[in-house]
Amino acid sequence: MSYNFNVEKITADLIGWVKNYFETSASPDTKAVIGISGGKDSSVAAAVCVKALGKDRVIGVLMPKGEQPDIDCSKLLVQTLEIPHYTINIGTTVEAFTKELESHIPMNSQAVINTPPRIRMTTLYAVAACVGGRVVNTCNLSEDWVGYSTKHGDAAGDFSPLSSLTVTEILQIGDYLGLPERLVHKVPIDGLCGKTDEENLGFTYAELDRYIRGLDDLSSNPELKQKIDRMHRNGLHKLQLMPQFKAEVE
Repeated sequence: MSYNFNVEKITADLIGWVKNYFETSASPDTKAVIGISGGKDSSVAAAVCVKALGKDRVIGVLMPKGEQPDIDCSKLLVQTLEIPHYTINIGTTVEAFTKELESHIPMNSQAVINTPPRIRMTTLYAVAACVGGRVVNTCNLSEDWVGYSTKHGDAAGDFSPLSSLTVTEILQIGDYLGLPERLVHKVPIDGLCGKTDEENLGFTYAELDRYIRGLDDLSSNPELKQKIDRMHRNGLHKLQLMPQFKAEVE
């Protein structure tokens, strides 16, 4: 299989795609509303939206949960791009919701992990409603491939500029756009257990990306291949439309 990632062409195509999406489905005043984590995905997606729409039409939303140790990265991004932004702390909201839920049913680890991303997405849609905007989905192909996202949380959105790009490719775009290295190459951490994404996954994004793009069939590591394939199958429901019963009404 041949593989040639032309970062200049892909970046231009990506910017053009976002611009066309807004021109054909929104008004000239519609904003792009994006959650700012200060990592590679939100940095690249926000930068692309600024190139496509102009900085005044991109609204950044910083959503720390209580104290966020790396909030300075989020602030650096909005300062670098010079975009308007809001900081909305979801800590008290998560705490209040958790307290109310646990008064009825004990929360398990899945509920604990998935609730904050879903509250963040609720926050983004509330901001979008207030400013007249569309919510940017910042998931990438690598994470989507193995289901490393929260359904109706970070996996939600109105348009998805990065979903056909691997982590390796997004890093190249970030460097090409001249974003601060500190943001583009920031080690992704889930913010809950203190582990990096790659530690949680059990493999590196570089290994996953080579497999996705057909550059390595992992024949030398069948256990890793089985693990990735299993995660891919189990996570497909997050990418597909909700199954619908089709009534045959005469």
